[in-house]
Amino acid sequence: MARSLSNVVISCALTGAIHTPSLSDHLPITPEELIQEGITAAEAGASIIHIHVRDPETGEPTSDLELFREVASGIKSETDAIIQPTTGGGMNQSVEERMSVVPELEPEMASCNMGSMNFGLYQITDAVEEFQYEWEESYLEETRDHIFPNTFESLEKAFELFDENGTVPELECYDVGHLYNAKHFLERGHLEPPIHIQFVMGIHGGIGADQDNLNHMVTTANKLFGDDFSWSVVGAGRNQFPLGTQASAMGGNVRVGLEDNLYLERGRLAESNAEQVEKAKRLVWEIAGREPASPDQVREFLGLKGQQSVGF
Repeated sequence: MARSLSNVVISCALTGAIHTPSLSDHLPITPEELIQEGITAAEAGASIIHIHVRDPETGEPTSDLELFREVASGIKSETDAIIQPTTGGGMNQSVEERMSVVPELEPEMASCNMGSMNFGLYQITDAVEEFQYEWEESYLEETRDHIFPNTFESLEKAFELFDENGTVPELECYDVGHLYNAKHFLERGHLEPPIHIQFVMGIHGGIGADQDNLNHMVTTANKLFGDDFSWSVVGAGRNQFPLGTQASAMGGNVRVGLEDNLYLERGRLAESNAEQVEKAKRLVWEIAGREPASPDQVREFLGLKGQQSVGF
């Protein structure tokens, strides 16, 4: 059975690389906005802050390392939260660009996508009457013919970078096959147990976001990893809160944030990431009687090196 804390780990993904600015005026874009959103999300109860960065002029996802450093150090200066940069990046970034944040920042933890896949965003264009920026529509439409590459070779190199920099990978698993990829790397010594898995559900090209599929992912992980893993769940879009509360009742953990879902409830846009953290915190307590874990509890649980050892 999976490892579990009595308290729940709430992660908050601030902006991501899926939604474009025309979808919500509340999507944080500039470093100043991302820093403030990270601070208030941590104050609301998030122990892990997952960060992407965007061009502050256009809102386009970017791999700019100076922006990553500015945002990470800004959040760190005001909170004790675990800063977790992405290595998933955006649709137009190479694997090398995406991974460069690990040796640059030497973070406690970073995301690591566990397999190549179709990653369709083109259907989002149906929700936009007029785009604010020229790049948005083509960025989304080009995913009709896009494969998100995470090959075995690139993952081997990624795990070398994680190891060299003392960074723990959060294994982003978008489908059942990604769990078997993780098992492969464990068996060959590229990963050290225990591992931490994020089930990412509801992306067009990955596993669907529903109760049965979450049960299947957890059952498969239990079979493959026994008590050598812990887990959390991303429910994309409207499935964010239903799957999060299900996860908390099963002993798992929860990710919220405007990267995954722009709404607080049906028909009402979330005005901040902190609003979503507050809602998740309330639901988790009502459904499972679990309080948010502190960053230091999470560090001890996941074996992280601590804020004093990062490179920002």
